[in-house]
Amino acid sequence: MCGIAGIFHAETPKPVDPARVVRMCDAIAHRGPDGAGVWTDHGVGLGHRRLSIIDLAGSPQPMHAADGRAVIVFNGEIYNFRELRRELEQAGFAFRTNGDTEVILAAWAQWGPDCLSRLDGMFAFAIFEPSTRRLFLARDRFGVKPLFLAHLSDGSIAFASELKGLLAHPLLRRRLDPRAIEAYMAWGYVPDSHSILAGVEKLPAGHFWLLEQGKAPGRPQRWWDISFTQRERGSEADLSAQLVHHLREGVRSRMVADVPLGAFLSGGVDSSGVVALMAEASASPVRTCSIGFDEAAYDETSYARQVAAKFGADHQERIVATDDFAAIDTLAAMFDEPFADASALPTWRVCQLARERVTVTLSGDGADEAFAGYRRQVFHHHEERTRAAIPAALRAPIFGALGRVWPKADWAPRPLRAKATLLALAESGEEGYARGLSVTLPGARRALYTDAFAASLEGFRAEDELIALMRSAPGRSGLDRAQYADLVFWMPGDILTKVDRTSMAVSLEAREPLLDHRLVEFAARLPEGMRVRGSTGKYLLKKSLERYLPHDILYRPKQGFVTPIAEWLRGPLADAARGIATGSLAQTGFFQPQAIAALAEAHIGARADHSRTLWQLLMLEKSLKQLGASG
Repeated sequence: MCGIAGIFHAETPKPVDPARVVRMCDAIAHRGPDGAGVWTDHGVGLGHRRLSIIDLAGSPQPMHAADGRAVIVFNGEIYNFRELRRELEQAGFAFRTNGDTEVILAAWAQWGPDCLSRLDGMFAFAIFEPSTRRLFLARDRFGVKPLFLAHLSDGSIAFASELKGLLAHPLLRRRLDPRAIEAYMAWGYVPDSHSILAGVEKLPAGHFWLLEQGKAPGRPQRWWDISFTQRERGSEADLSAQLVHHLREGVRSRMVADVPLGAFLSGGVDSSGVVALMAEASASPVRTCSIGFDEAAYDETSYARQVAAKFGADHQERIVATDDFAAIDTLAAMFDEPFADASALPTWRVCQLARERVTVTLSGDGADEAFAGYRRQVFHHHEERTRAAIPAALRAPIFGALGRVWPKADWAPRPLRAKATLLALAESGEEGYARGLSVTLPGARRALYTDAFAASLEGFRAEDELIALMRSAPGRSGLDRAQYADLVFWMPGDILTKVDRTSMAVSLEAREPLLDHRLVEFAARLPEGMRVRGSTGKYLLKKSLERYLPHDILYRPKQGFVTPIAEWLRGPLADAARGIATGSLAQTGFFQPQAIAALAEAHIGARADHSRTLWQLLMLEKSLKQLGASG
């Protein structure tokens, strides 16, 4: 796992100052503390920071092909590099190293852009060919590894694994993009379709960008997409057997490393399943780690301990205080862009714990998106049946009227919290799902915005992107479209960003075996009844893991990392919540101070729960201070 950066003059090959590339790489040194390298040529500069995982003594980067035709900087891991190497050796290639980087260079020489479909792994890389003056930028299927791009005033294009790499370039303008603010206030993160800074983009997951000096840059091209249009046939037993095969392959392929390897273990279905399969494939105890909390309501360590004992894992856990809010400034610096998923705090803590013993860790991320494990997906599946049974002409007035008068009872038992469901049923499936996924709804956002900021959006509403994505999704049903949106939109922007930044902040490589693309493609072909059965999501995955895991692990309510931000903002962070209305965020002119103040007082006085919106605003304020950006 590494960090990459570079500068490319697409139209006029101006000289590249190596010192600039060095500064960009130094800004992301945490991603690769084991080595560094920079290479420049006419109009191009490539830089690399290395975290040694495979071929520890060899494979320095930037790496040149044996014939000198190409040079690469690469962030990630190619899990099938040994199989590809054998195939390429049969085609006449000779290799000087024992790692995966040189295999990518040979694959590029053999197949060009089509090499991407042969790579099984997580990656973002840049390949430059001196003879053709072409630069090839590529990102993996799911967007596990990030790649930021910037168009600079001197005509160059800069790229880096994190935004802070671009911030080290003196020509990058730090001007905020209003649409990114709107998207962040909707989702709690800045999705890959936007960047907090105008002029900065993210190469989308499953895309490549081929640039050639002397020619105007085109646009990135998609090289992979997930499809829900087909359905597997077979009995439950047959499908379960296929699923277990894919699970084993995904886990085993990601256990290859020349450094200590372990796993996150929360005690939930996904991480427990990964540990079970690791134990099956390993002759030595699996090193596992988990984070617990000093309040029982938030603590899951007993379940993690139970799984660790069952599989003889070498388990380590640490209890952290539920008042672990002092690190939020560090967290804001870690993400660069505003990021309001509060589970980032415990995720960072478990990464710190893991790094004390291992350099690579396996996680359970991706299963909820692929197998329909989120409660919102299960609800959406059943809501779509209701929509299909009742014409929209009746649904809109009936459910809309009920939803508007139904109280917003966040404190009530779950069956009584019907407001969101009623309002969702009044809308189309796509609109309802976007509503359910939003952190702060459009009306609530608009009440916070100044008129000038609202006008600067020029009619842009964040939910419309998700709605359009779902309507064009390659799928047969509402559940298909919801899962597609989660895999393509939610997961890269939230889940994978969270894991990448928190793990890389401590120089830890996190691998996601449940995002093996063959496993996810198989999951996308499962009949709906194999994904959702009654109120149970991930139905076939759980049934398939019954041979490994106890019933109370598989079928207990999903919890995940819960951070008590509502309590923080009424207690030790109450002054910080009040301060948003008079702080630097209020000075941007984007938000109405009086509206923020009213929101804070209503929450602090326990008259309403506005914790998620207040947390968004607080993290936005801290991020903008870090960025030094202006409107």
